Formats: sequence, C-alpha cells, structure tokens
Amino acid sequence: MSLRHALLGLVAYHPASGYDLMAIFRTSLAHVWPATQSQVYGELARLTDAELLAVTAQGPRGRKEFTITEAGRSELVRWVTDASVNGPHRNELLLHVFFLGVVDAGEARQYLARQAELATDRLELLRRLESSRSWDNEALGSYGRLALEHGLRLAAMERDWAEWAASQIGSAPTSSNGSSTTGPSGR
Repeated sequence: MSLRHALLGLVAYHPASGYDLMAIFRTSLAHVWPATQSQVYGELARLTDAELLAVTAQGPRGRKEFTITEAGRSELVRWVTDASVNGPHRNELLLHVFFLGVVDAGEARQYLARQAELATDRLELLRRLESSRSWDNEALGSYGRLALEHGLRLAAMERDWAEWAASQIGSAPTSSNGSSTTGPSGR
C-alpha cells in the first residue's frame, strides 16, 4: 500500500484538507499505515501535480480542500481491485525471532513474552477504537470496520503465537560467543 492510495481513498469518500486528512490518519489509518504531516502534505502536492487530486477550495492561512479527479478515481479503482499486488512482507518481529538463537533461552523467552504483551496492548487499543466509533452504514465506516476486524484478529493471533513460541523454547545449546550452535537453517 502507498500513502498515495490512502490519500486518494480518503478524498474519494469526502473532499478534505490536509489538516482533515491528518486527523483521520491519527484516529484510524495510523494503525495500518502511519504517516507524518510532512509526508501527507508532500504527497498531496504530488497528487495535485499529477492531476489525481484537484484543489477545489482555498481558505484562510493557505487551507486547501482537495477532491479526487476522474484520473485519480481511475487510479484508485485500479489499485483497489489489483489482487496481484501482494509482494514480500517485511516483518521485523519475525526477523528478530529468526535470530533469537544468538541469545540464551531465557532472553529469547523474555523477548517473546514482551511481544505477547505488546500484542495485548494493540488488541486493547483496537478494542477501545472499536467501541469509540459508530460503525454506521457509510462506506468508510463499514469497510473501516472490516479493516479493524483484521487488526483485532491479527493482534489476538500474534499474542497467542508469541505465548506459544515462548513455551517452545528449551535450553538450546549456545556457542561460546552466545549464539546457537545451529544456524538459521537448523543445521
């Protein structure tokens, strides 16, 4: 996913200013695609230059309201319906886990226990978000609720997995430099 498509998607639902879009990012999209103010405003300028968004109103202090153009809507529809875009996923948690053999078993279990706690915290945060909103029949709310459900299930799964993984760590032998005597391939 790209910030470009996130912004096109938000503006497709409602014309908005950069300030409005930042508010939406902070309250909902930050859980799936965080963005800084400078990233949002920079991308809005690029989308306008590419004629995917248009400035339809200007207000005090340089406030601009953006709407999606037909070209922008076409690009958004192309991206939304492209199921083939599913490239490799980077997962820093799993990269850490892959190399836990370089620490002793106690440290590895402690790391995984902390990951379980973090997943529990994410789950609680998402549950608060779920209860704080009215998930009305408006498209953004309905589909936002589907995305939230994914987050709830993923956080619960990550918590359960981290607890399970911690229980799987025995007293694996380590080398004199602290690393496991078996490499990443298990040999």
